[in-house]
Amino acid sequence: MVDYNLGMINPNALHLSFFHLSRHDPTSGFEYDGRRIAGHTVPELGHTAADAAPAPASIDEMFFDRGPASLYMRLMIGSHLAQYLRHQLQQHQGYTSSVGISTSKLISKLIGNVNKPKGQTTLLPPYSSLETDENNVTKFLDSHDIGQLPGIGFRSAQRIRNYLLGRPAAFGAALVHSGIKERMTVRDVRLSSNMGIEPLERLLGGSGAPKGIGAKIWGLVNGVDNSEVSKARDVPQQISIEDSYIKLDTMTAVKTELLVLSQSLLSRVREDLSCVDNSDEVVVDDASGEVEDSIRLPTRQWFACPRTLRLSTRPRQQLNPDRTRSRPFNRISRSCDMPSSLLDLSKSIEELSQSLVQETLIPLFHKLHPEKSGWNLTLMNLCVTNMSSTAASCRDSAGQDISKMFRRQKHILKQWDVNDDNGPNFSSKGVRASGKHNEDALEAGVDTTTGHEVGPDALYTSQKLIEESEDEEIIWQSDDDIPDLDNRCGICGLPVPYFAVTAHDQFHNSLKG
Repeated sequence: MVDYNLGMINPNALHLSFFHLSRHDPTSGFEYDGRRIAGHTVPELGHTAADAAPAPASIDEMFFDRGPASLYMRLMIGSHLAQYLRHQLQQHQGYTSSVGISTSKLISKLIGNVNKPKGQTTLLPPYSSLETDENNVTKFLDSHDIGQLPGIGFRSAQRIRNYLLGRPAAFGAALVHSGIKERMTVRDVRLSSNMGIEPLERLLGGSGAPKGIGAKIWGLVNGVDNSEVSKARDVPQQISIEDSYIKLDTMTAVKTELLVLSQSLLSRVREDLSCVDNSDEVVVDDASGEVEDSIRLPTRQWFACPRTLRLSTRPRQQLNPDRTRSRPFNRISRSCDMPSSLLDLSKSIEELSQSLVQETLIPLFHKLHPEKSGWNLTLMNLCVTNMSSTAASCRDSAGQDISKMFRRQKHILKQWDVNDDNGPNFSSKGVRASGKHNEDALEAGVDTTTGHEVGPDALYTSQKLIEESEDEEIIWQSDDDIPDLDNRCGICGLPVPYFAVTAHDQFHNSLKG
């Protein structure tokens, strides 16, 4: 879409540019000012047309130049598309959003955080330079802590810090969300002589680590991210709710927090995995098959259901001999089948939450922590996963609701019912009529097959054929009249089909031998 609109720009009238949302409909789109980038920029630019940015000087530069000018035009077009989508989202759905515009997912995520919660930011070129290692991508990334890069988790960042420091990095004194006292920036990692693809592979690789993790992390440190933007899923892989605590060490407090988490989880599950079905519901009388009413019933239906429920906790570590406490990282989990009763849309969230806590979550918690006391939790997490598509009349469901089909089948199939008393009632056009209707049509001089008028000779012939067909006796052939095609064996006397006579004789010969 960006490439198409880049080719549609008129460099002599950039302020009258039009963004085409469709290649087939030239009227679908919006106007924009191609002399400036929409929203904020890094580095920051002024807001006048004179200092908006280095726009291309010619059509040749716009299409064939591979430097900053061509990249600028693509980023400029992308910024106006992002602004249009943000405004449409807020106008029609009421949601505000922040957007980052760049050439990779890594930079876009980070640059989008600059002007949260209701702004958009574009990282301007140059993105690379042959004369020096300094460019806007490197300048922007170097100020971030290594743990802030998307794709580098807390554990990986901590290993990198410890490796470069030669000792464990110190944490803050807070019990919850304690920060790192010793920051390790992207610049520190990138310029370190001890860092590179091979050292990162030895440090972060091993059992369970993705293949080539050293090259991936080193690429992120240098601003290289080739991962593609994938299409959003209609059904999420999992839905989870968690909360952290300063001290959670009594069963009463655990039950209270589990109830809060379960209510939030079930609300999310119902919101994300069910939809409203506004199709007409036909009410049919079971005895007569007649339609009593046709009403619109806005009911909710599941288009996907979770099959697995998981409870995770994170206990706080015991005190060290020097009275310090190590920060906990490991979680312990237990899973079970998702109770089918939780998918009952007729019950309230509060009622289902009480049942979930008492019948499922408390037993799971006792399996995680069989001791009656002594545990001190810093985090609890509830998660549903292993989604399975179901039949529904909304979204991209796996099929349609079969119960509704059975309720409507008498009404739908009634037109094909056969009435043995009156016989079929067909039209006089295109099919041959029968009985009294046929005789009336002949007397009126109408051909019952075509519906056209016919002469006296044709009427006489048709009437004669009808009389002969009524006097003609129909003889049905019964199964007893079918000749016996079987042949009986002369030795054992059993009937043997013709195709099996040879095999049957060979059987008797083998017994004699």
